[in-house]
Amino acid sequence: MSSKSGLPYHIRATTNPHPVARKLFAVAERKKSNLIISADLTDTKSLLECADELGPFISVFKTHIDIIHDFGDETVRGLKSLARKHDFLIFEDRKFVDIGSTAQKQYHGGALRISEWADIVNVSLLGGDGVVNALGQVITDETFPYRGQRALLLLAEMTTAGSLAVEKYTERCVAVARKNGIAAGVMGFVATRGLEDVGNEPGVERDEDEDFVVFTTGINSSQSDNVLGQKYQTPEAAIRGGSDFIIAGRGIYASEDRVQAAKQYQAEGWAAYVARIGPGHY
Repeated sequence: MSSKSGLPYHIRATTNPHPVARKLFAVAERKKSNLIISADLTDTKSLLECADELGPFISVFKTHIDIIHDFGDETVRGLKSLARKHDFLIFEDRKFVDIGSTAQKQYHGGALRISEWADIVNVSLLGGDGVVNALGQVITDETFPYRGQRALLLLAEMTTAGSLAVEKYTERCVAVARKNGIAAGVMGFVATRGLEDVGNEPGVERDEDEDFVVFTTGINSSQSDNVLGQKYQTPEAAIRGGSDFIIAGRGIYASEDRVQAAKQYQAEGWAAYVARIGPGHY
C-alpha cells in the first residue's frame, strides 16, 4: 500500500509510526518470515498444537476464535505463552462490523476476551467507520492495559468470488485509514494487493510518509480456487503485487507434513520479498 513497501523490514521496524507494525516488522526480520498461518481449527488442543508446531516458521498466528468449541482460560494462556515462546504475533480474524458500542463490548470483555490476547484484529466498514473510532477509543485509552500493543486492520478486499469489498468500498477503507490512521490504532489493511493505486476521496490527503501494512489472504502454492468460491494466489504473486505478509491456511495445516509445508511457504514468501526490495539488502 505504501511508498515504503520497497524498503527492507528492518528499516520499517524503526520508522513505521505504529508500535505494533514496528514490532511485526522486527519479528519478520528476525525470523526471515512474512508468513501468517490461518489456523481454522475447532478445539483448543488442536489450535495450540498447531501454534507450537508451526510457530518457529511464522510471523503471525491467525485465529477464528469463535469456532473453538472449548474456548477458555487454557486457550488464552496457551496462545499468549506460545507467542512468547516462538516470537510471533496473534491476529484474531474477527471482522468487527457492528455499531460502535457493541463492537467495544465484543472486543474488550465478553466471552472471548479478545483484547487480552490478540495483538491485531480486523474491522469491516460495511456499517460505516464508526466501528473504527469505537475500537480506537478502547485501544488508545490511557487506562487500557494493552495500550500501544494492539492494532486494527481494515478489511479492504476479500478473496471470495463475488465479494462486494471492491471499488468504492476499498477506496473508502483507504480514505478512513488516512483520516483516522494511528490515532485510531489503524495499522493497515487486509487486501489482495498493495493499494497505492487507489484514489483519494475528496478532501483526504495522502501522506507521502505513510506506511500501512498489507496482509493478503488466500495464499496457496498449488490451487487457484476451490468449490466454495475461494480465490488463491501464490506467495510470489502476492508479495510482487504489494503484500507485506501472506496468509496461508489449508495449504499448510491440512497437508501431510505441515512443518515442511510451512517451511516451503516461508521460503517462497521471503524469497519474493527479497526480490522485491533487491537482494543487495541481504
